[in-house]
Amino acid sequence: MKEQKSVGRMWHLYKMGGITPAIASMMGAQNAQQMAFIRSMSKEQRKESMMDQSLHDMEVVVFDLETTGFYPTNGDEILSVGAVLVKGDQLVEGEGGTFYSLVNPKRKVPKHITELTGITNEMAQDAPDLMQVLHDFMEFVGKRLLIAHASGHDKQFLNAALWRTSKVNLTHRVLDTMLVAKWLEPNRLTYNLDDMLTLSGIEITQRHHALEDSLMTAKLWVHYLRRMHDRNVITLEDLYAYLSQH
Repeated sequence: MKEQKSVGRMWHLYKMGGITPAIASMMGAQNAQQMAFIRSMSKEQRKESMMDQSLHDMEVVVFDLETTGFYPTNGDEILSVGAVLVKGDQLVEGEGGTFYSLVNPKRKVPKHITELTGITNEMAQDAPDLMQVLHDFMEFVGKRLLIAHASGHDKQFLNAALWRTSKVNLTHRVLDTMLVAKWLEPNRLTYNLDDMLTLSGIEITQRHHALEDSLMTAKLWVHYLRRMHDRNVITLEDLYAYLSQH
């Protein structure tokens, strides 16, 4: 009976266009459902347009990844994912406002990464696998705008992970607070997160922890959002228009 139910779920996912029966049978029911969800999310996101939405009413997710290195094409993996929900210029407090999970990278954590992040091999080995964390993270994100500081690294790893697990590319729009900083604070020598936090009067708590970095970046986004309002930047389209000039 249990096997019949599993086959029935697979057939439903196949009919919905989520996965092929062959992939489903290879992956097992849980992973197949997670893949179908991620693929469906990617497909739906392509239909969304948020350019005319007011930044001060928009819900965004500020996120950060910790990884085993810099190159996902050379065997480096995601170690942890952190994210914070922001509604307008307010961080969402309490349950449902934050996301954090370690990820089992299925490889040894380099010593220098453990020293940087505090994530040990023992912690990583007990963590959920990548597919599970991606599913939970994308469920937390929904159709919201993603925000990160120096987002190239995070986008690269997230894109690689989505492709490897679900054969989809990241279709969510990702806004980089470093680009916003370069517009609002021109002619500075560096725009790293520590410098921008200090310049904005935001307390630096625990760096290189995915959730703590997300919280600090979220506060930086709110700080910039209030400054942008003073410059009559109302919608996401307004913001991109300014950023394209700098």
